[in-house]
Amino acid sequence: MNPKLKTWIEAARPQTLPAAFTPVIVGAGIAWHDSAFSAASTSVALICAFLIQIGTNFANDYYDFIKGADTHERIGFQRATAAGLIAPKTMRNATILTMGLAFLIGQYLVWIGGWQVLIIGLFSLLFGILYTGGPYPLGYNGLGDVFVFIFFGIVAVMGTYYINALEWSESSFWASLAVGGLCTNILVINNLRDVEQDTKAGKRTLGVLFGDTTLKAEYTLMLLLAYAIPPHFYFKLDYGPWVLLPFLILPLAFIHSIKVWKETEKVNLNKVLEQTAKFMALFGILFSAGIVLS
Repeated sequence: MNPKLKTWIEAARPQTLPAAFTPVIVGAGIAWHDSAFSAASTSVALICAFLIQIGTNFANDYYDFIKGADTHERIGFQRATAAGLIAPKTMRNATILTMGLAFLIGQYLVWIGGWQVLIIGLFSLLFGILYTGGPYPLGYNGLGDVFVFIFFGIVAVMGTYYINALEWSESSFWASLAVGGLCTNILVINNLRDVEQDTKAGKRTLGVLFGDTTLKAEYTLMLLLAYAIPPHFYFKLDYGPWVLLPFLILPLAFIHSIKVWKETEKVNLNKVLEQTAKFMALFGILFSAGIVLS
């Protein structure tokens, strides 16, 4: 593979892309269940979700370098700007280009869904930048977890349903809580791994503010939240037993949670982060399939 292309692929951080993929397939699954599925709208939503996720990753790469958060002590995945592989101006321009493409392609969804979709899209783009950029970056002030839960969970799942059905759905709200919890866990591992480096950089994540134990408890709590949702669909929303398919991978949830509580070498959390993202994608696929089959 061309070294430059490889650098850009790594900068896009493909290990985080389940955060974009999962909410779309879950929201679309509920739309299918309600006989409101649109292949065109779902496909465009998926493209926009990937672009926003990648644009956010580029923005993080750029702003963390500018703010001095990425140093030689970093034990996380290599950042292209800090490593000198991509110039800061180039990374900034890549952020603008990627977010701009998401906005332009998303105009199809605005045409389908109206002003409500426009507002959702604009806020998603804005907060993707403000996560690490701007005068009060969310990720630097203990609000990263809230941002991820809301935008990659509630907004993404309910928004996907809306651009399919053109109406809001109680089921999509409940499903979004599971997706938001699992997506937040990707950030939890990231923050748990980087507590020492973030402290030195003045980055006030929840780990810096409250310590490792709080993050470990948050990880387990988010897993419990995710697994509370399929039974709610079965017992309260009258979905069929297929909706319980995510329980097939419950042993993986236990294994990952134990790793989070027991791991003492922070560098090993890079592997746990990848496993957490893959678990989210697998949970989403099983949950969406269960919803469709129900």
